Amino acid sequence: MHVLRDTHSPRWTLRALAMLSAAIMFLIPWAGDAKAHGSIVDPASRNYGCWDRWGHDHLNPAMAQQDPMCWQAWQDNPNAMWNWNGLYRNNVGGDHRGQVPDGQLCSGGRTEGGRYNSLDAVGPWKTTDVGDDFTVHLYDQASHGADYFQVYVTKQGFDPATEALGWGDLELVEQTGSYAPAQNISIDVSTSGRSGHHVVYTIWQASHMDQVYYLCSDVNFG
Repeated sequence: MHVLRDTHSPRWTLRALAMLSAAIMFLIPWAGDAKAHGSIVDPASRNYGCWDRWGHDHLNPAMAQQDPMCWQAWQDNPNAMWNWNGLYRNNVGGDHRGQVPDGQLCSGGRTEGGRYNSLDAVGPWKTTDVGDDFTVHLYDQASHGADYFQVYVTKQGFDPATEALGWGDLELVEQTGSYAPAQNISIDVSTSGRSGHHVVYTIWQASHMDQVYYLCSDVNFG
């Protein structure tokens, strides 16, 4: 028997809107979390860089040769890129080394159910050219502010293309104080004695709650 629906009733209207919203979220997977948080955009964090370079063309098989580390990341979980600004852990209590084991630093200790595990992969990640003195730029769409930032750089002799990143491979080069809520925050960093491919590891302790972002950016010291 065919049942006529009253398409003007509030219940039917709400149901239709819910179905439409679900369809939009399926077609545009970055429409959820991607507006909520932030990341280091220069030098680009690994997943932000992959989104920036390939988000418009992420199914292109040429990526496998041109940008193999991004290719493996897109194949592992595209949502690591669509949600490029959602790589955080809650309720860390300042125990960064206890919460994030060696070999899992770039995924924030396999946070968010393992969404970002591909960022721990060892290999020739694309780099941003920097000098001894450079600036780390955070884009925080939600304007969380910061209790502090800790910026580390890998020690000379560590090779991100062949070695998994551990805490012992890092040197703290900048410890900041607090920052008021803003969408754009810049942190000046000074280093010396480095050349070649390194990882800049930024810990951002957000101010709105105990929420910590763990962000790997690959750089090349000229």
